[in-house]
Amino acid sequence: MKKVLLALALCVSFSGMAQLVNVTSIDKVNIPESAVNKVAAISPAGDYILVTTDYNSGLTKYDLSTGASQVITQAQGAGFDAKISPDGNTVVYREKSTNSKHLLMTAIKSKNLTTGAEQQLVKPSRNVQGTAITGNTAVAVNNGKIAKKAIGEGKAQVSAPVLSTKDFKMYLTRGGKTTELAPKGHGYRYIWASLSPDASKVLFCCSGNGAYVCNLDGSGLTSLGNYRAPKWMTSDMVVAMDCHDNGEVFTSSEIVVLDLNGNKQVVTGEDVIAMYPLPAQGKIAFSTPTGEAYIINITK
Repeated sequence: MKKVLLALALCVSFSGMAQLVNVTSIDKVNIPESAVNKVAAISPAGDYILVTTDYNSGLTKYDLSTGASQVITQAQGAGFDAKISPDGNTVVYREKSTNSKHLLMTAIKSKNLTTGAEQQLVKPSRNVQGTAITGNTAVAVNNGKIAKKAIGEGKAQVSAPVLSTKDFKMYLTRGGKTTELAPKGHGYRYIWASLSPDASKVLFCCSGNGAYVCNLDGSGLTSLGNYRAPKWMTSDMVVAMDCHDNGEVFTSSEIVVLDLNGNKQVVTGEDVIAMYPLPAQGKIAFSTPTGEAYIINITK
């Protein structure tokens, strides 16, 4: 059997930090290495990753057990904020194009990985804000309005709020109404925004100001520290990257696990520049600037 994961021994010192998770191993994923590759998503079960380019072009699925690969799409923009359904069978992605007036347009599509069936959730638009998957429903916010389609059996339903961003502004859509959410004020650039698994909190970054958590109405603002690319692991735990650069290239980056009480744990060592963490069940995927992909295996 082809060996898919190559074990990598990364030395991590936990002195002076809380131990929020147990790191059992850090494994290198055997994918074609390219300086333009990065991990776009990991399935909820942690059995496969989606790889895109540094410019978010295309999506390729890599099975972590067998090494089998499957091209999902070659669409421009597909790697930006790609979503995977809870059962792992459907991917929701963006497709960028240029219209006759040379304006950049974005469509939202979904693809069933088993049947290959594709759906268009939002036709090419200038006003796509964000996407989500809730239960059996793919959701997109387009110009402040919800578009939805069932991606499995049953009727499309949207019960949870949908968080989205556009032009560095953050929006929350619930009950059919979209409102701007600016917990730090209106003079900031809001990025890397996501809703907690229990839909009670918002995680986001302000450019140059680090990562924050707040309630759905913007109250209860809490700073997590000067971290980037944060993602929810659970409704009370976050994974992010602590990166540094010299103005031209990244010189170091570590993956950190944070709780909402101010505790943190570094889960990678100094011998790899670990960036853009993506959590799944018992795993955290990350990329390096040279196009490598790794999996951190964890237990509580």
